[in-house]
Amino acid sequence: MTDAPLQTVTNAARLLKAFLTREESLGVSELSRRLGLGKSAVHRLLTTLAAEGLVEQDLHTGGYRLGLVVFELGEAVRVHMDLHAAAGSVLAHLREETGESTQVGMLDGHDVVYVDRLESSHALRLFTETGRRVPVHCTSSGKVLMAFAPEPVRERYLATATLARHTPHTLTDPGELRRALATVRARGWADAVDEREIGVASLAAPIRNAHGVVVAAIGIGAPVSRFRAIPRKRLARTIVEAGEAVSRRLGWSEEAPVLEKES
Repeated sequence: MTDAPLQTVTNAARLLKAFLTREESLGVSELSRRLGLGKSAVHRLLTTLAAEGLVEQDLHTGGYRLGLVVFELGEAVRVHMDLHAAAGSVLAHLREETGESTQVGMLDGHDVVYVDRLESSHALRLFTETGRRVPVHCTSSGKVLMAFAPEPVRERYLATATLARHTPHTLTDPGELRRALATVRARGWADAVDEREIGVASLAAPIRNAHGVVVAAIGIGAPVSRFRAIPRKRLARTIVEAGEAVSRRLGWSEEAPVLEKES
């Protein structure tokens, strides 16, 4: 094995960091001088990064600047940081109020990624670590995120996703799942009981940003035995209120117009 690919990645990272000086654009010669690399090597790096949208060339000067993808990555980081700060105390309060594990999930393709999680204090509890991916179609967070996704995103998912059967209760028919997502949009929350794993239940509600766009889902996960002991409507109301609390911390208000997230 060789570390040559790692060196290439290191050089690409160094090149991108060269733009932190906030100069309007940098040419191949100047980047070569600053990085201590040959012009041909810098040109190859720039060509590769440009193909991925990380840099772009100014056709008038021939120089390079950061591309829009870098801005999008920066926005993604900001959203995650803002979400973590906004959700932290709400997650803790929700865990205290329900006694169950609480979590925040975000949509990534056909999966939900848990970006924040607090574990229940019960001896019998669920172990789903932060960063874990779970399928959209058989989780409450996934149903919330897909239900409130732009229609083209939702329809593309229903047309292309593999709706794997994890238990006898998993929704595997696209038409049935479409109807379930419509119900989620109408009532404002989703649940999943025995759908991903027998004996496991969850309930989730949306988190909106300042524009009213659903960017995440907040919910609880619990063994079915304890989940069924709490009246469903009361639990749903508690979690919807938690989602609204996080949303307000992100700048949302009920009076604000809802802008549809770009598909």
